[in-house]
Amino acid sequence: MSKSRRPLLGHLAILAIGIAAPLVFPAWQSQMAELWLFIVFALTWDLVGGQMGYNSFGNVVFLGVGMYACVVTQVGLFYQVSAYNDARGGGATIFTFDPRQYFEGLAIGLPVGAVLAALTAAFLGSLVLGMRGHYFAICTLGLGVAAGELANGWEWIGAGSGMVPPNPPGAIGDLSRFYYYLAFALAIVTFLGLRWLYTTRFRFAINAIRDNEDKAEAMGLRTTQIKTTAWVIAAFFLGIAGGILGNLKRFIDPIDTAFAGATFGVWMVLMAVLGGKGTLWGPVIGAILFQVFKEASWTYLLGWQRVALGLLIVLIVVFFPQGIMGFLRERFPAWFGHRVEGVKDMDAVEETKAR
Repeated sequence: MSKSRRPLLGHLAILAIGIAAPLVFPAWQSQMAELWLFIVFALTWDLVGGQMGYNSFGNVVFLGVGMYACVVTQVGLFYQVSAYNDARGGGATIFTFDPRQYFEGLAIGLPVGAVLAALTAAFLGSLVLGMRGHYFAICTLGLGVAAGELANGWEWIGAGSGMVPPNPPGAIGDLSRFYYYLAFALAIVTFLGLRWLYTTRFRFAINAIRDNEDKAEAMGLRTTQIKTTAWVIAAFFLGIAGGILGNLKRFIDPIDTAFAGATFGVWMVLMAVLGGKGTLWGPVIGAILFQVFKEASWTYLLGWQRVALGLLIVLIVVFFPQGIMGFLRERFPAWFGHRVEGVKDMDAVEETKAR
């Protein structure tokens, strides 16, 4: 088999597995749908945190904006949002959605969530992306907390009582499977979109910012504009992911679901670091391993699952600071196309340099 065909066959195998997975393991559809969304989380965080070197804890803001924007649009197209939330969704007796309304609301709600999340990133980026290092990280952490508190006190979207997405009509059938395929499609589009983006000059620009922002500015790069653009791209995909996640969870709590910095906000970082920052496949691998570990700890270490996740963070930072991809690249460079010279060849090179 030629080397050029191996990546194609690998991608086709992943596509086939993704399509068949909910049919083979129907009891795990929700968890697998969450896995695809986690892959989106990790990929989009790595665009800013890995490729550009700006460690953000505020990406959860875009997730929450997209989640609320999508669900509010789904409801607002047909009913009064305030009345709907006063009735806490109203059940099937007050607010009903036929299949056409449900799919129309979702088809409009997901793009609305993506656009509003992107606009939020553009606005916030123009304000905070002038900061660097730990100042930026702390600022974005505060943005996530502030967004959660704002949603927690906004009665129109349910405030602290949360918001219930529209009840899906029975014609949809298996809701988990429906949202699984939506999440799967989003993960594929996100991966392919970022893979294409990393073949353009934009990747060189954000890598230059990561390596030395002052030199990048001296070379004429408009660093603030480039950084904001990267954040907007990440927010766009996160906004769609938020809409899918909100409907999948069937309940939006402003602190624990939409703007969950202590969980989703931290997990985005953890998954990318676990797999290897600054790589395309690293966040994907990290998300898969993290989801498997999370579900196993929730199943077998109930009550101690957060302790287990905390230990996982410590182990990653101490033993895998470069992530799994970095570890493999260091130990097996030939796998990644790096030629390793023999000891005699290296000695000859050193002698030549000395002369």
